Amino acid sequence: MPIVPLKMPKMGESISEATVISWMKNVGDTVEIEETILEVATDKVDSEVPSPCTGVITEIRFQPNDVVPVGEVIALINASEDGEIAAEVSKEDLQTEAPKTANIPTPTNNAHNSEFNIQNSEFVRNPDAFLSPLIVSIAKKENMTIEEVQSIPGTGADGRIRKSDVFNYLKNRQYPLASRPQIQAQPQQPKSSYNPPPIKFVEGHDTVVEMDRMRKMIADHMVYSKHTSPHVTAYIEIDVTNMVNWRNANKVPFQEKYNQRLTFTPLFVEAVAKAVIDFPGINASVSEDGKKIIERKDINIGMATALPSGNLIVPVVKNADEKNLKGLAAEVNHLAHASRENKLKPEEIQGSTFTISNVGTFGSLMGTPIINQPEVAILALGIIKKRPEVITTEKGDEIAIRSMMYLSLSFDHRVVDGYLGGSFLRKVGDYLEEFDPNRKI
Repeated sequence: MPIVPLKMPKMGESISEATVISWMKNVGDTVEIEETILEVATDKVDSEVPSPCTGVITEIRFQPNDVVPVGEVIALINASEDGEIAAEVSKEDLQTEAPKTANIPTPTNNAHNSEFNIQNSEFVRNPDAFLSPLIVSIAKKENMTIEEVQSIPGTGADGRIRKSDVFNYLKNRQYPLASRPQIQAQPQQPKSSYNPPPIKFVEGHDTVVEMDRMRKMIADHMVYSKHTSPHVTAYIEIDVTNMVNWRNANKVPFQEKYNQRLTFTPLFVEAVAKAVIDFPGINASVSEDGKKIIERKDINIGMATALPSGNLIVPVVKNADEKNLKGLAAEVNHLAHASRENKLKPEEIQGSTFTISNVGTFGSLMGTPIINQPEVAILALGIIKKRPEVITTEKGDEIAIRSMMYLSLSFDHRVVDGYLGGSFLRKVGDYLEEFDPNRKI
């Protein structure tokens, strides 16, 4: 009977590793083809991994909370003779594999042995300083030795070295460097004299809540964004009375005609996509070396969505500029429902080029959102409130009840200057204010 390896599947174009959450089966258990064996998680979404064949699990190589590169064998299954095997399992994989032993580098003063072998596809891994494929790639580009990388303090789970740790280290890296940098004693950096007061916990009165995995990733992402991008926020106030009245008058007919709820979100996405066409410089990101601007051709609008757990996720409306209002409403409704049910696919939360955050949903007047890296701007939409405003009519200035809202744009000042940020924000406002009250559904 062939031994079939279960490999960590690829769960998206930019995903290079995943974390094991839990095993549904144990060694010795019988599994059916396509039966779920374990749950894994990336920084994007949780996924279930099915069995590639019918058989018995003979070995499990990773435990919960282990971070595993894509393509790594995570378990072995002894396939039954009459069982079906998934088509994606190659013939070369149908053989018994010996468990892999991690290679731990031996300390040495030989400079040659301390260098990375650029011809090798992987670094030698030290269990005390795990190096993911992404960290490996960055290190090669920066001409770093393995000792130099492994000396970087890691802020990830169990001290794992993250992308932001490497970039923060590189910002303070000592120059000039040799063609292959060697370990040098770093001068001690001056420390702040400020000592934060200790956090006191009163037993039986206060409650300590452990951050769940998603909250930790959100925290890491937000801190990384603030460290990476110099944030600037601009504000405008707009009159959306025509849009509000049109939506209120057409939401029932729209649902009857298309079987889709008509919320404000697709109207916001539509206006943003139009403004991006007018100002494509806002639809960009910065290269990893921080020296190039990458202008995106696709307009993929991420919409920050609150989960029932209180955490946040950003599903993406792909090619928003190519969809009509019916298509946008259907996509927004699907993504919102899938978010609440925790059924988003990995590809549905990847590839955003610009993000919107409707802080008005929670009653906020306005917000100062944090940029969703690697994008260069994010738009926050405040609550829509009715209030008396001075408007100009044929009879002159009059006071009328209008539906008003604030828009705020946070942008990365490395790429977006005040002119581009302000012009784009104003254009979004214009599209919403100039909404056609006679528009047909």
